Amino acid sequence: MGDNAASSDQPGERNSPERHAWRMAKKQEIMNDRIAKADKDQGILLVLTGPGKGKSSSGFGMLARALGHGMKVGVVQFIKGAFSTGEEAFFRDLPNVDYHVMGEGYTWDTQNRERDVESAEAAWEIARKMLQDDSYHMVLLDELNIALKYEYLDLDKVLDDLQSRPAMQHAIVTGRSAPQQLIDLADTVTEMKVVKHAFKDLGVRAQKGVEL
Repeated sequence: MGDNAASSDQPGERNSPERHAWRMAKKQEIMNDRIAKADKDQGILLVLTGPGKGKSSSGFGMLARALGHGMKVGVVQFIKGAFSTGEEAFFRDLPNVDYHVMGEGYTWDTQNRERDVESAEAAWEIARKMLQDDSYHMVLLDELNIALKYEYLDLDKVLDDLQSRPAMQHAIVTGRSAPQQLIDLADTVTEMKVVKHAFKDLGVRAQKGVEL
């Protein structure tokens, strides 16, 4: 009875074209109201994390979008220096792109932590300069979360630099296992979830254009 009362103002039968049109109109009304109330402009801090594929891909997609608007962008990749990637080959020499890769990547095999810390700190100094320069409209810090997870960088310092960046500058941080403090600071957070993965589930190696 309660359900019938609640739905008395809804036209048509369940799943009817009339009911569908009414729902779509309601959704549009809600969206229009949200758009009307969203009256602020500011730089956005985005965190893309989780075990699923697509974190860096999403970040570079936003980079392409920014370039389409004539914006200047900066990129610092924190772990992918040991091998070439399609995004580096494509973006590095484009106008308005300042692209940096961290040394040779992390020393997973040699376990040389001191070297890893030095490389991460050197990469952060580059990132920090971008985050202090309002000529950069967007800064992508690819796989920064990995450096934070292994404590190669001081988290408080990173958070302070992100929070102190120019008011209209967008910053994107990617990598699994984002620390909670970064998630709390961020304006937008997306967690990628694994449903199925060709490497893990089917034994397919990383493919150019997909992972590389």
